[in-house]
Amino acid sequence: MSHRTITLRRTRKVAAAAVVAVAAFGLTACQDNTDASGSSPSSAASESSDSGSSGSSDGGSSGSAGGDQGNGGAGGSGGGAGACTTSQLGFRSSHGMGEGTLIVDLKNNGSAPCTLQGFPGVDLKSKNGSISAERSGLAAPKTKVSPGEETRFTLHYPPNDSGGSGETFTTLVVTPPNETHSHSLPVSINVPVTDGSGFAIKVDPVGTGK
Repeated sequence: MSHRTITLRRTRKVAAAAVVAVAAFGLTACQDNTDASGSSPSSAASESSDSGSSGSSDGGSSGSAGGDQGNGGAGGSGGGAGACTTSQLGFRSSHGMGEGTLIVDLKNNGSAPCTLQGFPGVDLKSKNGSISAERSGLAAPKTKVSPGEETRFTLHYPPNDSGGSGETFTTLVVTPPNETHSHSLPVSINVPVTDGSGFAIKVDPVGTGK
């Protein structure tokens, strides 16, 4: 069991490793929680939520995720469809095939097509604080999502094979590209506690990885 203590920060700027979150907290052993499935309601980062379609909920503003431009994409050109809003999206997470990956599916619960382009804002929360994922180097495609269809993005994190208890994140706060409202998902992501020399937690743009 690791009793190593690190300094945690309440900023959206992530250290270049899995060193975790908020000032004046010490890291201790953390327990695992079950991963999310479906799009059940949950409170967002501000802990104030509005009802969304099919169980989606959006809460306080955690900042707009950048809508970086790119060509092509899984789902094709957006055409005349407007940008997807948090309230019309359903959210679901599942662990990927490879160790250290989490897939987040975004489903269009609305009645009209919408588009997503860019990197989502992703914050991971543990009992000790929070950390924001860095952006990967992938180009951001413009993805059109028809009613009832899904697209996705992938979160990459260093799996904890250190032998220590590490740090367990139990909440994933997602802000879709070009949105200011967030949606929270329960997760169980355990990462090693490092000195900052390990792998960073990174997120790919929406529409990649299919």
